[in-house]
Amino acid sequence: MTQGSAAVRLVDVRDEPLSLDEVVSAVGDPRAGGIVPFVGVVRDHDDGKGVTGLDYSAHPSALAQLRAVVEQVAGRPGVVGVAAVHRVGRLDIGDLAVVCAVSAEHRGEAFEACRELIDTLKSTVPIWKHQGFADGTEEWVGLP
Repeated sequence: MTQGSAAVRLVDVRDEPLSLDEVVSAVGDPRAGGIVPFVGVVRDHDDGKGVTGLDYSAHPSALAQLRAVVEQVAGRPGVVGVAAVHRVGRLDIGDLAVVCAVSAEHRGEAFEACRELIDTLKSTVPIWKHQGFADGTEEWVGLP
């Protein structure tokens, strides 16, 4: 079983389109009995309002904090590989905002670890969303 840093396969914050294939490939391993991906996509609505697009901004520490989250998840029992990539900049409806994947010896471990990965990323990594709405209003999401 791979533990900790050896299981960290890909961590990045990018201003270019993300690839599910890249992230899933990064965690592939013959020891893994399951790979669970998560893909966050820009949707056309939020809280009953039409979304026209959004911008993601990241604090300079975001990459280091994302790496810390990935390393935490990589240390879980049975986890073989972990990858997470978050997009910044202008995104349109349908664009991929975040792609994560976890491979583990068993599917249950992979599901649990991937859920921890995305939930912890969303609550601790300083990446903020600025949404524009169809009615001309806008809001920031995730600012402290």
